[in-house]
Amino acid sequence: MRSFYRKLLATLLAGGMLFSSLASAAEPLKIGYSDWPGWVAYEIAIEKGWFKEEGVDVIFEWFDYVASMDAFAAGKLDGVGMTNGDALVTGSTGAKSVMILMNDYSNGNDMVIGKPGINSIKDLKGKKVGVEVGFVSHLLLLNALEKNGMTETDVELVNAPTNETPQVLASGEVDAIVAWQPSSGQALQLVPGSKPIYTSADEPGLIYDMLCVSPESFAARADDWKKVIKVWYRAVAYLKDPATREDAVKIMASRVGLEPAEYKSFIDGTNILTLEEAKKFMVKGEGFTSIYGSSKIADDFNVANKVYEKPEDVDAYIDPSLMMGM
Repeated sequence: MRSFYRKLLATLLAGGMLFSSLASAAEPLKIGYSDWPGWVAYEIAIEKGWFKEEGVDVIFEWFDYVASMDAFAAGKLDGVGMTNGDALVTGSTGAKSVMILMNDYSNGNDMVIGKPGINSIKDLKGKKVGVEVGFVSHLLLLNALEKNGMTETDVELVNAPTNETPQVLASGEVDAIVAWQPSSGQALQLVPGSKPIYTSADEPGLIYDMLCVSPESFAARADDWKKVIKVWYRAVAYLKDPATREDAVKIMASRVGLEPAEYKSFIDGTNILTLEEAKKFMVKGEGFTSIYGSSKIADDFNVANKVYEKPEDVDAYIDPSLMMGM
């Protein structure tokens, strides 16, 4: 009998079947996250050991935002924190993803910041704006211009990485920048008299922050991803509970090297959603109050502004089934 099992084992190994199965089962999920409150909140669950408690093996890898998307596109990650608009941009290059979890929507942390003397979007006509072209800040700017009866041709774009925009504004090279926290806050501190002239709070739902996973990983390990989502909402509850909020903020602030008192304002500009709140935005609909409508608007912007050539299949990027089933 033992001889029979040894032969069977040898056959499976020779075909690579058993090795492939064991390797897949043993491989932890790799998730890229970056310096945004809606993703830094994962740190609560990481520090508390809740993923292990839930029985899911996860490795979180810390990146600059754009670098995290590059790593995902290179196949080095199973999932990554991206905005819904940037998921489409990344997918247009061939690195498709599925948005399975809504972490938050930006509620003021993304800003168009004008230098002293620039008091409104209309003041930017004929002026230079520093922005990371092709990504979420670009979308925010385009929306701000449209809301004020302007187009991109009314301003001169200066392409700049978001984390460098505070220095670009301080240098005097541009009249305004577009950035999110912490870069937006740094710019306001670095340039006395500068001010937000348009923020994501002016258009709630323009920027949804999501957990985006590769279609292959989602199909093969849906049960593990459901556990990740469950742990995420445990972290959200810990952050929102007045009895534990102080500890949660302390954990998050420590991850990014800030004092808790300072980091609270970053969290306030991010509407981190409970499961019941998030479910409302995951239902099909038009406009910014639905992830589908918001992503369609982002897709239209991206095509119109030649971020990519052809419209993406927005519905293929969204799968709310795991969230809705909780």
